[in-house]
Amino acid sequence: MTSIAQTRDGYTPEWRRPIAACFRATARYAVRFCVAHRIDADTISYLSIVASAAAGVCFWRAADSPWLLVVGPLFCYVRLWLNMLDGMVALAARQASARGEILNDLPDRVSDVLIFVGVAHSGLASPFSGYWAAIFALLTAYVGTLGQAVGVQREFSGPMSKPWRMVLLHAGAWCAAAATFIGTQTAGPVTLLDYTCLLIVLGCVQTIAIRLHRILDALETKPPAGR
Repeated sequence: MTSIAQTRDGYTPEWRRPIAACFRATARYAVRFCVAHRIDADTISYLSIVASAAAGVCFWRAADSPWLLVVGPLFCYVRLWLNMLDGMVALAARQASARGEILNDLPDRVSDVLIFVGVAHSGLASPFSGYWAAIFALLTAYVGTLGQAVGVQREFSGPMSKPWRMVLLHAGAWCAAAATFIGTQTAGPVTLLDYTCLLIVLGCVQTIAIRLHRILDALETKPPAGR
């Protein structure tokens, strides 16, 4: 979604993640509060890392305290909400800048790593599963930025974009928690969280392919420079 908001120095963000109006509505009062109290959008971006670190710790300690499998995904959603809020505050407070785009995107990548490394070391999944999920989350986001880097569009398309990675991890974690509470074996060669990470990796592969296809198509139809 192309943004039409502009800052005082004339900077206009070219691409923003499409977010449903109902989700944006949940942050309406928070945006007003942040603007009124001069809370910087970058600070909100950094807070998303804190939420992701809390989620990672929950997953890391979940083998000893399975109830953390219920709490961990909630922190993942707090991370997503803060990721939405920082951009909204930047536009509302006219703080948007090229530097801000970097500080908006980089914490997301740190957040992905923190969450999936927590899964990798939870004892409820193979470390390989968690780390491969982290690697493909990074690759998916990287490919999404390639279109913007070559002068076409930033890609947010595909079935395993950032929000859906968190939704799938949430589903896997709560299923693993339920299995633990009813006494079903959750550890072993292949666990519920292993299957969850595998689905995330496969979804990321499909998402990467879709994004590359859309970027290459856009490049083919892009008018030559100078016209």
